[in-house]
Amino acid sequence: MENHLAIKDIIGRKLPPVPWTEGEKIPWDEARFSRRMLQEHLSQDHDWASRRFSIIDRHIKWIFQNLLDKQPGKILDLGCGPGLYTFRLAATGCECKGIDFSPASIEYANAQAGTAQIKPDYVLGNIKTVEYGCDFDLVMLLFGEFNVFSPEDATKILEKSFNALKPGGILLIEPSAFEYVKTVGTKGLFWSGGVSGLFSDSPHLVLKETFWIEKQRVAVERVFIIDAGTAEVTRCSTSIQAYKLDDLKAMCLRAGFTDVRKYDTLADTGRDALAGFFALTAVKPQITPKEV
Repeated sequence: MENHLAIKDIIGRKLPPVPWTEGEKIPWDEARFSRRMLQEHLSQDHDWASRRFSIIDRHIKWIFQNLLDKQPGKILDLGCGPGLYTFRLAATGCECKGIDFSPASIEYANAQAGTAQIKPDYVLGNIKTVEYGCDFDLVMLLFGEFNVFSPEDATKILEKSFNALKPGGILLIEPSAFEYVKTVGTKGLFWSGGVSGLFSDSPHLVLKETFWIEKQRVAVERVFIIDAGTAEVTRCSTSIQAYKLDDLKAMCLRAGFTDVRKYDTLADTGRDALAGFFALTAVKPQITPKEV
């Protein structure tokens, strides 16, 4: 989060904000924030930070049956969080690697991996810049994470994913639907506060505003956190790119993929748990254009 702001910075804030100039997303990589966020990941009361375990279990079944043909494979989970998918896939015999830039999530994932017969490999790092490795059967990026990157960075992630896959390997992304992103950007203004919460361990006030930038088709969520004791203001911002299905297919094709397919859900898990998301798969061809 950006520190050392003052109340006047809230009053004089830029309206509307410029996407991705005030930060990419809420500060998952900040140590204390990631610790608080981990509790949201593990909560079985909601599907906000991660899906509930019962839903993830059905996703794993769908992935193993439909994308891996019921055969253990080598899997890369981008934005793996606390390893809720990779840990379960490793239990099927898959060789798994997860990358995430939340220190608390990676610490938790590594602790869980210590109890597994086939231990997933977890890396703390930003998927925009960290090395992925190679020869994966499946690379996946789930739960709308693809949309929080600028189109330029999202393109690079697709290209890196293509290079990380073996010929015939599959990319699985779960983007946010266009109208869902637009809804996020048109929620307006609201505030909350408490003795402690996701954004602070101390008493604080949270001011949130959202914007829909029509020209760029981007939703922006801007949050100001005011410490009740010191009046110190911190700010974070999340930009979410909205894509039409044809845009996503074109991006995959430009990255070198073929056979791009859309699925309404990753499994029959109920409309309430999957509202706003769909799945897209694409295949790295057995022979790339450079090899022809």
